[in-house]
Amino acid sequence: MRVLIAAAGSYGDVAPYTGLGCRLRDAGFRVAVAAPEQFADLVTRAGLEFRGIAADPSGGPGGGGGMMRRAAVFMRELGQGMAALAASGGADVLLLSTTTAPLGWHLAEALGIPALGVYLQPVAPTVGFPPVVAAGRSLGPWGNRAAGRLALRVVDRMHAEAARELRDTLGLPRAAQPAVRKRLDRVGWTVLHGFSSALLPRPDDWRAGLEVVGNWWPHCPQDARLPQELADFLDAGPPPVFIGFGSMAAGEGERLGGIAVRALKEAGLRGVLQAGAAGLHAVGDDVLTVGEVPHRLLFPRTAAVVHHAGAGTTAAALRAGVPAVPVPVTADQPFWAGRVAALGAAAGPLPFKELSAPALARALRAAVEEPDPRARAAAVARRMAAEDGAGHVVREVERLLSR
Repeated sequence: MRVLIAAAGSYGDVAPYTGLGCRLRDAGFRVAVAAPEQFADLVTRAGLEFRGIAADPSGGPGGGGGMMRRAAVFMRELGQGMAALAASGGADVLLLSTTTAPLGWHLAEALGIPALGVYLQPVAPTVGFPPVVAAGRSLGPWGNRAAGRLALRVVDRMHAEAARELRDTLGLPRAAQPAVRKRLDRVGWTVLHGFSSALLPRPDDWRAGLEVVGNWWPHCPQDARLPQELADFLDAGPPPVFIGFGSMAAGEGERLGGIAVRALKEAGLRGVLQAGAAGLHAVGDDVLTVGEVPHRLLFPRTAAVVHHAGAGTTAAALRAGVPAVPVPVTADQPFWAGRVAALGAAAGPLPFKELSAPALARALRAAVEEPDPRARAAAVARRMAAEDGAGHVVREVERLLSR
């Protein structure tokens, strides 16, 4: 049986699906991952088939002016990519990420196959919290739910033109995006959310079919090792602090590197800086700059993790049982930063625009020297270790295909 996983966005929006794909492959499925072309190597290194989607994530949601225009371009490219997938090879079931679902629904309809939501973020309205991209505090039960419904209307409006073009290309009858969403809700379309209930419990007011099952993680081979230079650095002294901003802060490497070095020196700590999209870099006896390395191998050997609070990095730090210093930049990052801080496993979030060496040094000292954040992170790590998000997905795929 053939499974097609469709994912798009930044590295963190795609990488977890390599691990999920490997788990499905090990269960006996033929797995292909459809994603933007820059992730071809990421997918094939995991031993999975890659199918390209000609959609540039940098044209999608982001900071700065013209965000809506870039989003519209990205949605249209994504729709064209979905249309191309219809002719790129068969599939028996389609797995859709948060980003690809609003257009993937139409692809599944055209192919006549079941689809399953495999989301990394919650999007269904609830009284428990506002939309994750709102970056605001709770609006109260009524306000949270109303804002959640409004957010879905905005998403449907953003996808409307791309969905109309996609349905025309696929030979489907016209159908408004909100109507398609309502139809799926009516039949109880299943969405499995790949985050831990320890970080965000399932809201009681969600409809049946919306489940929180636990993380699926980026593929990391059993024999994977850290680069020798990094391993030597870790062995040469006390656990360092990891500092990285993932796909965020492009072009701000010099400023961020300076802040990091000054903060580490003031706090009396060693540091590992991950270059990432920002181009973070520093030189010194107590600082090492690295490229992409498996968080699964590195984070357990750190004293704390300074990160942008993307869903994947937030979860990886908690999985390692180490305290965090979240520095959210945009989108859902303030939401996850707030969640991990509420658990007591992190200092209060440091907004990216307000980041300074003195503020970071204070947060680092609190994270490393106070016992509570590490104890709270370790407790969450134990709960996460008992979850099997990928296993839930495998069982749901088997159920769908058995019907």
